[in-house]
Amino acid sequence: MPRAFQILAVLVIITVSLTGLSPGAPATNAKSYFDQGIDFFKKKQYDQAVAKFGQAIQLDPGYALAYSMRGISYYRCGFFTLAMADFNKVIKLNPRRASAYNYRGLIYFNNNKNYHKAIREYDKAIKLNPKFAVYYNNRGMAYYDNGDYDKALADFNKAILLNPDLAVAYRNRSQVFLKQKADNQAKEDMRRAQELQSKQKLRQITGITE
Repeated sequence: MPRAFQILAVLVIITVSLTGLSPGAPATNAKSYFDQGIDFFKKKQYDQAVAKFGQAIQLDPGYALAYSMRGISYYRCGFFTLAMADFNKVIKLNPRRASAYNYRGLIYFNNNKNYHKAIREYDKAIKLNPKFAVYYNNRGMAYYDNGDYDKALADFNKAILLNPDLAVAYRNRSQVFLKQKADNQAKEDMRRAQELQSKQKLRQITGITE
């Protein structure tokens, strides 16, 4: 199964009101560099984004969100060791940031093929945010690649229950059904996944939601 359809990374939501700056930090300069980093990130210019997030961190070493975004940028570039170091720092600064555990799980899953460690990280993310479908999908893929199809199926079912429009979860679940020789269910899930992906592409192109 192509990796693009197996796991989902979680992008930290950036808002004007939520800067993530540590108390007493020089907000103007650090935030300015951070915002520049976000602009580069949105353009998929990850090397420039890394540099700007790094400048924000230099001004504010407690800027957890800057570490998180730099870690995501490193991850997108395939620099998994550097990404892991940043997510470790995020967790040290804020042990309740679920997305950092999720990304550590992604690194263990993709780079190290250490499914047991990946599952433990996803467990932590789910404990902190039990209503976020992506974490169940990602843990399901770790179970799937580890050969535990029953647990994988349970996680994909949960992901779909929480987010019925999560196309990747249907696609992943179809692979479990194929392993279980449930061909009709597999076909239906693939059909649903393709339908959802087509709708998502249409929304991106036209802005039409229905």
